[in-house]
Amino acid sequence: MSQDADMGPEPDAGLRRMLDAGLVAYERLPMLETTFDRLVRVLSTSLRSLSNESIEIGIDPLSSVRFGDFLAAVPSTSMLAIFKIEEWDNVGLMVLDAALNYSVVDVLLGSPRGSPSTTIEERPYTPIERSLLERMIKHILRDLSAAFQPIAPVMFRLDRLETNRRFAAICRPSNSAVLARLRVRVHERAACLEIVLPYATLEPIRDELMQQFMGERLGRDDLWEKHLANALRETDVELDAVLGELSMNLSEVLALKQGSRIVLPLTADDPVELRCGGVPLFSARTGNRRNRIAVQIESKLPSGDQQLGASTE
Repeated sequence: MSQDADMGPEPDAGLRRMLDAGLVAYERLPMLETTFDRLVRVLSTSLRSLSNESIEIGIDPLSSVRFGDFLAAVPSTSMLAIFKIEEWDNVGLMVLDAALNYSVVDVLLGSPRGSPSTTIEERPYTPIERSLLERMIKHILRDLSAAFQPIAPVMFRLDRLETNRRFAAICRPSNSAVLARLRVRVHERAACLEIVLPYATLEPIRDELMQQFMGERLGRDDLWEKHLANALRETDVELDAVLGELSMNLSEVLALKQGSRIVLPLTADDPVELRCGGVPLFSARTGNRRNRIAVQIESKLPSGDQQLGASTE
């Protein structure tokens, strides 16, 4: 047996395994991958219209990351865009690497095809560059909103642009998030666009994202509805025939004894109510059939919900 085998597993490996166990696998949200695939198709067309250039976009498989680890690995030359989702009362993060930023600026400023790539410098972005990048980011957020429309009506709005990672923290470093990495090619220049959505941000539409396909919960199942309707028609219900009601004082109730009579203010022709679970359903009249007391339904009464709605109008 080797010496490494005698030492057993490294303590750091076991600790890392325990920490990673807290990450939620994105496979539990299958509709999220479909949504980002839709974003790629929409974005490929809209960016071509925006820049009048051939822009190719692809997407890597979605992954779960710990937000602090992801943010620490972001290069200092990247542009970070924090956007708000007011319908979900939360935020998200978009990261554009320097290669994408300079390529987009060159294209929007009319750089000819085949021109050499701009050298990436460790310098702040100029106001003109920030303005052009903000225009493109808003364009991407509109397409992202359109991609989520079949799932839920939502609008992604740009909040601010940051170049310092410390000011781009949108959740705790230990929180889990979904990472969508888009590969962009502009003028034969490879670049990267990353969108990070914490799982807390996606919580309002978690049930919709857990669908295997769009019609799983959002659509109607006619066969199931027919089975339910048939089963309801075979359900037994109890109807109470209320001949009359009388309010009495507690002292009068306590004074009742065997042989006492309760006189109801009714006549033989007064209608009675048929109730189910305390809800009045029908108005009927009493009669006799085969030496048994019977009731004959004459009209349908408004249900409790209808009466409540009528009283509030």
